[in-house]
Amino acid sequence: MALTSAHSSKGGNPSPSALIFDSGVGAISIAREIRQRLPGLTLHFGIDNGFFPYGDKTEQALRPRIVECATAMLAACGADILVVGCNTASTLALPALRERLREPVVGVVPAVKPAAAASHSGTIALIATEGTVNRHYTRELISQFANGTQVINVPAPELVTLAEAKLRGETITGEQLAAVLTRIFAVPGGERVDTAVLACTHFPLLRDELARFAPRPIQWLDSGAAIARRVQWWLEELQLVQPQTAATGQLLCTAADGLSTVCAAFAEFPLSGGTLLTCPPGVNTLADPD
Repeated sequence: MALTSAHSSKGGNPSPSALIFDSGVGAISIAREIRQRLPGLTLHFGIDNGFFPYGDKTEQALRPRIVECATAMLAACGADILVVGCNTASTLALPALRERLREPVVGVVPAVKPAAAASHSGTIALIATEGTVNRHYTRELISQFANGTQVINVPAPELVTLAEAKLRGETITGEQLAAVLTRIFAVPGGERVDTAVLACTHFPLLRDELARFAPRPIQWLDSGAAIARRVQWWLEELQLVQPQTAATGQLLCTAADGLSTVCAAFAEFPLSGGTLLTCPPGVNTLADPD
């Protein structure tokens, strides 16, 4: 890949930028890690709220939509790097996106390898949406990187909704988390779990509540810091230099319904008002066709 001139990003924009793509607002957990490490990097957000949540859709419905929507959003904002801030989208579409785009694509991979290395008991929990838990990609990841560690798969689709509720200012209770915690600790092998992988970008938003209501202390790991390091590596590879302060980014969404809620959730970032981006022709625009 050709290097971009130093002190300049794509199109001559003096502020290098990244587009963070997700179906909902869970990408905030990734964005916070990137902002902490790279405060001068302008962040754009591409939110496919017209197909939220991804976790209960089929691969056939999701893969082409992810590629088309992310590609259109990247073109609309002119970002230098695409960050797929969603485990479901990453496990499905990273190869297709990298084949389609000239820009670097950074994906989110469940933190199985560091969790296995951190575990002293030899048992970890992988907490994800049902799609990610059951996907071939995830099984291969466990096979390659768990290094003999027992992995308890914990489907927790309700955490996506609870994370979004927390961002709206709602209080999350132990009762709401009880079923997920039961799937971690009250199953065969659960008494040995000492490390949990938060394998959805929504889930780190609930780290404090999960730790508070868990029956005992364990480690809760996610991929956010690793993603931020990878984005920094690409900025250096592309010879893009950050200014001291990030410029105003764009917020792109695919549905008018809930647009004000999405805008409110991202209020901590310097963004222009939410822009509605129509899905490209031929891409599913309604719920999964099952």
